[in-house]
Amino acid sequence: MTAKMASSLLKVAVTGLSRCAWHSLPSVRAVSLTVPVGQGVPQSLWKLGRLNHVAIAVPDLEKATALYRDVLGARVSSTVPLPEHGVYTVFVELGNTKLELLHPLGEKSPIAGFLQKNKAGGMHHICIEVDDINAAIVDLKEKKIRLLSPEPRIGAHGKPVMFLHPKDCDGVLVEIEQA
Repeated sequence: MTAKMASSLLKVAVTGLSRCAWHSLPSVRAVSLTVPVGQGVPQSLWKLGRLNHVAIAVPDLEKATALYRDVLGARVSSTVPLPEHGVYTVFVELGNTKLELLHPLGEKSPIAGFLQKNKAGGMHHICIEVDDINAAIVDLKEKKIRLLSPEPRIGAHGKPVMFLHPKDCDGVLVEIEQA
């Protein structure tokens, strides 16, 4: 039976139901009869993976570290300076993902600018793993997603990372990281 025939039969059956009978039927989710699931979705050369971390800019790194370690009981890493990114980082282990606490390192730190606008700190970015960062970068450029650096840089986990412009990602700064 073709999709057009099935659609026509469905219309005939529904038209024959009285108003009362229609309201007594259990609700069902509408399913398209014209396009099979997955058809028309282009196969990508790269795949999006799991959420690696949520980064939080903090004005006081020691205080924030103490909150997660001493008050909430989480395992936290030692402070790691990343001068090439202009930040100090502390990772908070959560089991299924991590939080990355960010604090400015140097006058040109992007986190310093963020904290000037957000004195109490706040969510800075999310990081999602990809299975092939180079293919992802090529594909994202073709899709007109702006990248914040010309080439991937080595991130806090020692793996290549790339940041995507928040204006192209619904207001969220997205970091992709090689899995």
